Amino acid sequence: MLPTESSVNNAGAVDAEKPIVVVLCGGRGTRLQERASSLPKPLVEIGGRPILWHVINIYLSHGFRRFLLLTGYRGEQVQAFVTGVRWPADAEITCLDTGVDTATGGRLHRAAEALHGQRFCLAYADGVADIDLGALLAHHREHGKAATMTVVQPRLPFGVAHLNGDGSVAGFTEKPRTDLWVNAGFFCFEPSALGLLEPDSVLEREPLERLAAAGELRAFRHEGFWECMDTYKDAITLNDLWGEDRAPWKVWG
Repeated sequence: MLPTESSVNNAGAVDAEKPIVVVLCGGRGTRLQERASSLPKPLVEIGGRPILWHVINIYLSHGFRRFLLLTGYRGEQVQAFVTGVRWPADAEITCLDTGVDTATGGRLHRAAEALHGQRFCLAYADGVADIDLGALLAHHREHGKAATMTVVQPRLPFGVAHLNGDGSVAGFTEKPRTDLWVNAGFFCFEPSALGLLEPDSVLEREPLERLAAAGELRAFRHEGFWECMDTYKDAITLNDLWGEDRAPWKVWG
């Protein structure tokens, strides 16, 4: 039996060409205590709106209309937020309680029945980007593998010193982009990927590692703006960008 679920379905035609978007909304936001002591992480505000609102609007602006929010910690607050927002008339947003302390893969495992064996997109509720989601979906369809993970090269939080061979400092670069690629949290999955999940799975560990080892995980490189609201400092940065009307992820009108 599925956990208790509730939905907001504004009557209208749903875009059948776009898969359902699953959003992981169960986090506590333990590193955001200054802002999230009484809030689940998805409801910490950026520019007066929960970051979850921003994530959903990124997808809405690219034509996605069906959403499944996997809630956990203070999930009733997420549900109240969803119910209270005036979404586009053709948007369908459902909340599914997946347990307070369930890991990311375990939440997705619990949602498998609700996905009805269909392709789906997956996002975290705390990351924003000016990503081309249509291009991501097209890339996923074209390569035909079980999963696609968006990757980015984030900026380092420090200035970097450039050293000469004798140890002298040749110069500095302020907060350069790393040469490494990291998980940016915008995924596409085929239903076959769900077979790798267990009730206690951490998605970012064994399930993704097994997909990679089997050659079933492809990367979609995003070279534009991306930011994850992981700490209080991140929240301040995003709020400043929004307040200065310089928010690159605001791709909607």
